[in-house]
Formats: sequence, structure tokens, C-alpha cells
Amino acid sequence: MASDEQMIKIVGDQFCVPYTMQLVVKRKVESFSNVRYDVFDTTGNSLLQVDGGVWNSKKKRVIKDPAGFPVITLRKKALSWKKQWQIYQGESSEKNHFLCSVQRSNALQMKNNLDVYLASSYLEDGPDFHVTGSFTSMSFKVWKGNSVIAEVMHNFTWGSCMGKESFKLKVYPEVDYAFILALTVIMHETDKV
Repeated sequence: MASDEQMIKIVGDQFCVPYTMQLVVKRKVESFSNVRYDVFDTTGNSLLQVDGGVWNSKKKRVIKDPAGFPVITLRKKALSWKKQWQIYQGESSEKNHFLCSVQRSNALQMKNNLDVYLASSYLEDGPDFHVTGSFTSMSFKVWKGNSVIAEVMHNFTWGSCMGKESFKLKVYPEVDYAFILALTVIMHETDKV
């Protein structure tokens, strides 16, 4: 858990709340060329949306607020051995808007584990965050050091076989839930490929 004194803000203050946040993420393949994620709180309020193409070679996902304004952009790096993604502020790909890089911990791993490197310490002292998955499901935990800061549970249903999936996110106090959503999307995209 994140301590009260230490806010984990990657995307912005507005995505950090002083209580544990429960979110529901619904993923739907809308067509052969588009996938959509919708994020809701426990009362059904829409918080964020993620859009992006399924079959394009430059995988790009844009996380937007409920009004449709871009919050962050996830870009898959082409020809990356460890399936690296880069996260940028807004819809930019400029170096000065770079927030962090996410990649597989090991290129030849059996279960999906990711390392997250913030722009401020990119590849210097090891990863700033670590995402650990399991062999049997797409559920995972996000770690900062020895503390779990978020948990994601995949809800498998028959709809999962038809392009409709849902996840439950448990984001601990003062942790940026837009950042956790970005890791959820990357974890799912990396696991599917």
C-alpha cells in the first residue's frame, strides 16, 4: 500500500484519491480494427476510456477522460525484443512528454511480468515499479519496492471468448489510477501477443 505521505502520481494529481478505489474495466472488440476499454467506478460513473486499433502495426492506445480529451498515449515500440511500450502525456510522442517505459522483465518468460521505468530515472537504477502476473490468469499485482500498490483481477466469462472481457481494479490510496489502467491495458496487450 502507498503511504499517506507518499503520493504515487505519474499521470496527474486528479487521478490520485485518498482512499482505496475499486474500478471496473470493460474491454470490447468493436470491430476488426478497433478495441475499446471503458472504466467505471463502483457507482457506474464513467471515469476513463481507451481506444485503439487491433490490427495496426504501430500499436497505439489513447486514454481519454469522459469528455473525450486525451490524458495519456500508450505506444508499442516496433521490433522490441521485450515488447516495450512507452507512455506519453496527452496524445504526444515528444521526448518532453515522455512519462515512462514499460517492458517485459524477461523476453523469454512464461508468465507475464513487466518492469516500469519512469522518465526521471529511465534504466538507471532498475525498475521503479514491477508488475507480476500468474501462469493461469490475466490477474496481476503492481509493486513499488516491497509494497503492493494495486491489484487487477480478470473476470473470465463466456463473453471473454467473444471479445468482451472485464477486470476489477483495486487501487490503493494516493496511487494514480490512470497509470494503473495504462498498466492493465499494456499487460493485456502484451499477454495476448
